[in-house]
Parts: sequence; structure tokens; C-alpha cells
Amino acid sequence: MNALQQAYFRKKLLDWRDDIQREAQETLTELKAGSLHEADMADRASSETDWSVHLRTRDRQRKLIGKINAALRRLEAGEYGYCEVTGDPISLGRLDARPIATMTVEAQEAHEKNEKVSRDN
Repeated sequence: MNALQQAYFRKKLLDWRDDIQREAQETLTELKAGSLHEADMADRASSETDWSVHLRTRDRQRKLIGKINAALRRLEAGEYGYCEVTGDPISLGRLDARPIATMTVEAQEAHEKNEKVSRDN
């Protein structure tokens, strides 16, 4: 991967992380500002369900930040873009679609197939 490509992926990862962190801050601000005061029990239940879904999404994104940080560390170490299983280069198209990818498509498919087989046993 050349320097221009590395800069592209670094920016993409940093922008993605910044977006997630900004959205998390907005959620926190909304949560602090808007306590649930619906008088109707059905409205209150609906609001609580909406917030629960919103918070689960934020939790998944919090975990995603860890993966983004790991990708940035691999980028700095010169290991970004190489499959952790085979050592082969991960295609630029795959990295563009999933910048946190750690495996080639083939290695990922084999991993998922293996995981499914072990789960079925």
C-alpha cells in the first residue's frame, strides 16, 4: 500500500471515529436533557423502547471505535491491509467498504463457515 492509499484510509478511519464520537455525545446530551415525562403508559413504553434501541446502537458503535483504533494502530505499524490469517493483501475495494477488515474475503468466508460448523455441533 502506497503512502497516498495509507493517507486515504487514515483519514477515512479518523473521520468515521469522529462521527461516531460526535453522535455518542449528541445521544448523551439528549438523554440528559430529555427525561421521560409521558403521562400515558403506552407513550412512555414506546419512548423507553426507542431509547433502548438507541443506546444499544451506541454500544455497538462504542465497540466499533475499538476496532477503528486497532486499524489505525495496524496502519501505523505497517500491517494494515494484510490478512491476519494468510498474510495476503486485502483488496482495496474490501478495505474501502470495510476499513476495519482484518481478513481477505476468502479468509473471512472460511472463518464464518468454520464458525457455523462449530456452532451446529
